[in-house]
Amino acid sequence: MKLVLKKKPKNVTLIEGFPGFGLIGTIAIEFLLEHLTTEKIGAIEMDEIPAMIAIHQNKVIEPISLHYNKKYNLVLVHAINIGKNLGWKLSDIITQLAQELSAKEIISLEGVGSPNPGSRIFYYTTKDGNVSKKLSSIANPLMEGIIVGVTGALLAKEIKTPIVALFAEAESSLPDSKAAAEIIKALDAYTGMDVDTKPLLKQAAEFEKKLRGILQKSKKAEELGEQKHLSYVG
Repeated sequence: MKLVLKKKPKNVTLIEGFPGFGLIGTIAIEFLLEHLTTEKIGAIEMDEIPAMIAIHQNKVIEPISLHYNKKYNLVLVHAINIGKNLGWKLSDIITQLAQELSAKEIISLEGVGSPNPGSRIFYYTTKDGNVSKKLSSIANPLMEGIIVGVTGALLAKEIKTPIVALFAEAESSLPDSKAAAEIIKALDAYTGMDVDTKPLLKQAAEFEKKLRGILQKSKKAEELGEQKHLSYVG
């Protein structure tokens, strides 16, 4: 696993959204890439996952790519495929990225399962200051819960960069565009980016459809690769 950077902006806010429960983080980052003016500044290369990429609208969609927005000095981590059981290794790479870019904070976007999902947003932070004040009207502190994946690994580490984790209730493990829309609203309240939320649900649904297609094709390609491997050895 290797971090590759073409540019190194400094004092950035790092926003990551990995494909966890409901694909909340992935859909939310996809929306930000469409809404904000960004340039690709790097990627995270991984030998631990099958060698495959997706092509969408004549563009390469890498497993994990890094994008920079100059206006708000943001670096967005866009992740489609992170393999299995790589949370600790990816958290090391995200920590390295935060150090190399002198990140002011890491914002994690996640989904959490709920037996009675609504539109509730929760947060957990290692940051001092007025986080609760900014989020008081739209999110509640997470008092109990299990956090898995990259965000869980980041919170388990002793790192210097403050972390603000936002969690949206999701209906199931399937892509949940409505929950992703709610987490964008919370992110907007916290960062003050003034995101236009009117077209958000419509666009989020389109992203959900796109991501479903990419993930289904990736799964089929993985299965085909496994079948070929078995035919060679069997």
